[in-house]
Formats: sequence, structure tokens, C-alpha cells
Amino acid sequence: MAPDEPPLPPGPDPGPERPDGTPDPGPDPGPERSDGSQGPGLERSDGSQDPGPERPDGSQDPGSQDPGPERSDGSQDPGPERPDGSQGPGPEGPAGKVLSAEEHADYERYRRAGAVRHRRARYGVASVLLLVTLLLSIPAVIAAWTADTVSDTDRYVATVAPLASEPAVQAVVTDRLTERVVANVDVDAVTKALGKALADAGAPPAVVDRTEALNGPLKAAVTNVVRDIVHRVVTSDVFRETWVDANRRAHSAVVGMLTGDRSGAVRAEGDSIKLDVGTVIDTVKQRLVDRGFDKASAIPAPDQQITLFRTDKLSEAQDALRLLDVMGAWLPVLTLACAALAVWTAPAHRMMLLVTAAGVAVAMIVLLVGLAVVRRVYLDSVPASVLPTDAAAVIYDTFVRFLRDSTRTLLVVALITALAAYLYGPGRVARWVRRQAARGTGAAGRALGDAGLRTGTAGRWLDTHGSWTTGIVIGGGSLALLLWNRPTVGVVVLVVCLVLLVLAVLAVLAAAVPPRTAPDGGAAAGGGDFTRPG
Repeated sequence: MAPDEPPLPPGPDPGPERPDGTPDPGPDPGPERSDGSQGPGLERSDGSQDPGPERPDGSQDPGSQDPGPERSDGSQDPGPERPDGSQGPGPEGPAGKVLSAEEHADYERYRRAGAVRHRRARYGVASVLLLVTLLLSIPAVIAAWTADTVSDTDRYVATVAPLASEPAVQAVVTDRLTERVVANVDVDAVTKALGKALADAGAPPAVVDRTEALNGPLKAAVTNVVRDIVHRVVTSDVFRETWVDANRRAHSAVVGMLTGDRSGAVRAEGDSIKLDVGTVIDTVKQRLVDRGFDKASAIPAPDQQITLFRTDKLSEAQDALRLLDVMGAWLPVLTLACAALAVWTAPAHRMMLLVTAAGVAVAMIVLLVGLAVVRRVYLDSVPASVLPTDAAAVIYDTFVRFLRDSTRTLLVVALITALAAYLYGPGRVARWVRRQAARGTGAAGRALGDAGLRTGTAGRWLDTHGSWTTGIVIGGGSLALLLWNRPTVGVVVLVVCLVLLVLAVLAVLAAAVPPRTAPDGGAAAGGGDFTRPG
């Protein structure tokens, strides 16, 4: 360089030197991008920096965007404040789109409104199903009882067989048969024949005339003899066997009575239900002939009937019974399906189960009250001259006893279901019961473990899967009741006790686990005293 040339201006400071003598280039421009460039991006033709590739939804990749304007103190602006108070570019909406605070608030409001409408729709559907269940519960029980009694001969015989052993019914049958047998014995003809025989034998006229006075004593004697024979027949095993056999053969007549058919042993005539006892009369006639009453064989043998009850609503009852007979096969299934769907559809399953069970229990109470009211109406409608009150009461109670037993069984099942649903809830009493049960089973399990009987892995599995095991046990008990042939209240109580016993045993086994060991070999905190989740 010539001495008269001016010196060059100083260039930019290369910065401090590195330990190896090379100048420090400054801060790290960042990782290399996929296109080979570094830092904030490639320089565009207009001199601006490329912010980076776009996302599929059109927004820029925040990892390659400009971090934002600097604050007055030199720090970067983190962006607008989020609704939760944190800083950032804003919450994400559907499809990962970044929303502003106002957009996010609108989105949450619409989402909550949609959830409320959805819950209201579910509650509406569940309420309709609950109403259908309650309305069908009483007809379903009556329909099942009617179909079972009509279609099953053994069931029908089991229903009417006890009537043959009821003293009130035996007394009515004895009185009616005695009256009809004596009414067919011509006592006047007997006394006249006796007087004629005496006259032919040369008896004094005074003696012949006094034979007419024998009508009363002779009729009383015949009545006593006939009553004694009839009573022996009616109270014997022969009558009970004849009764059962006659009812078994007349079962088709019961079907006809329920459907309005007027043929058979049990028939509907006008506004009355009558029972044909012709078979019994034939047996009595034969016994009388065997005892020396030859004229008993001449007793007419029309269809002898006993009026069971009379009502002016018989035709309406027959229409209802025919409908129930047709619906008896599927109406109970439909009712059970509606109840299950109501519980499943409702957002609060446990509460809907509680309400459904309580509603069914109330319906069964109404049915029991209705049976008592119908019994009173039936007894008042039967005149004492047709059937004594005690006999009418026995007949009614015998015919509806299976219906009453089924109603009581369903009432107990509904109450137990409602109680179980409540005990699984957040109520104060429910929590206290669960705590006491957990303390009891836990203490028993720890005592079992202290005695050296520990359940190990099986106990831990039971403790971890407590909800599953509880559901399986309760489901097994419910299935047993469904498959049981005509369960009674005693059967329901037995099944519930077995379920509670199995649950208690499983809880004790789940608590009888060895204490868990810490990594250093010592006992872990809590030493086997585990608390079930939930």
C-alpha cells in the first residue's frame, strides 16, 4: 500500500477469541433446518426472513416462527394471556387450531350447551322408559300368573288341590250334596207305602193314619244318614284324589272359562262362574247303594254345579284375561327390557336404578292393596245363600295365592335393589355403612394375615379388582333368581345372604395380603393395609 493512501476503516469486531485462537462467531444460530439453512430461516427476495414451512392447516410452524416483538426491556413478548392466566399464543380448538381468548370462551360455551342438551335428551328418554316400566309392571305380573296358571296343568292342579282339604269347602260340599240327595228321596211315598202295607195287614186305622206323622222323623233320619256318608266321602283321601283327578281332566275347562268357553267343569254362565261336581255325586250315589239305599240309584244325574262367584263384570274380566293370556309370554320380558334401558340411558345410572326399583316396589304394594280390595268386593258380592263367607274367602285366597306370593317376592327384590343402589351412593349413611364394612373385613383380613394365612398375589389381585369381583358376584346372584323356578321370598333372602357372605369372604381375602417391601428391603409404608380405589 502506498504511503499516501488513506487507511481503511476498521471492520466489525470479530468478537473475543476462542481458546484455540479463532474468533468467536457469536451466539449459536440454532439447529440446521431440513432445507440446510440455520437460524430464523432463509432470506426472501425482499430481504425479509422466511418464517418456516406451513402446517397442513395453513398456520406457521411455531418452532421456526419469529419469537415475537421485543419488549422495552429487551425481552421477548410471550403473546396474549390465556384464559387460565398463563402466557402463550392461546388455547387450541378443534383440529389443533389456535384460538384467541374470546374464541375459546365461545367454543367452551357452545360445548357446554351441547352437553346440557345431550344430557337433557338422555334424561327425557330415560324418564319415558321409566314411566312405561311402571305402567307395565302390574299387568306384567298378572299376565305371567295368568299364563302360568292356564298353560301349566301341574300349576293349576297345585292351585286348586288344597280346596279339597279346606274344612269350610268340605262343609259346603257336604251340605249341598246332602240337600240334593235327600231332595231326590220321596219320603212321602215311603210313608204312604208303609201305611198301605199296614192296612193290608189288618192294622187298626189309627195306626195306619199315624204313618203320615213319620214323614218328619223319617226325612230327618234319611238326612242324617246321607250327611254322615257324604261327610265321610268328602273328608276321605278318595275325595281328594277324585278332586285332583277331576281338576286335572278339567284343566281345559279352566282355559275355556278364562276365554269365555261355556263347556267343561269350570264354566262361565252369564255373570257366574260355576264348578261341576257331578263326579262327586256319582261316587256318593254308589256309596248309598252299597249301604242299602237302592233308590239312590234312581237319583237323576244332571250336571251338578256350585256357583263359585257371581259378578256383572264377568265379560269385561274375560276380555282382559284373554288379552293377558296372549301377552303373558312377552309382557314381562318387555317390562324388564324397558327397566334395563331406562337405567342404561340415564346419565346417572345408579340414581335411575334406585328410582326404578323404588317405583316397582310401590307398584307391587299397589297390586297387593288391589288384591285385598278385590277380595272384599268379591266376598260382598256372593250371597250367603249361594256360598258361605268363610268358604268364599278360602276359594279366593286359594286361587290368588300364587299371584300374591309372586307380588311379595318382586316387592322384596325391588326393595333390596333400591337399598343396594343407595348404599353404593355418596350419602352419609351409605358412606358410614361402607366404612364399617371395610373396617370389619380389613380387621378380619389382618388378623388372618397375622395368623400366618396370607393370600399373596391372589389377595392383591382381589384387592385391585374389587369392583369386578363385586359385580360378578352380584350378577351371579341375580342370574340365580332369574333362573330359579318360581322363587319365593325365602329364596330371595337366601340368595342375598349368600351374595353378602361371598362378598365378605372376598374382602377378607383381599385384606389378608403380606406387607409390601420397599426397595431397600424394609416394609413399605402402609404395611399391607391397602384401601380399595373409590
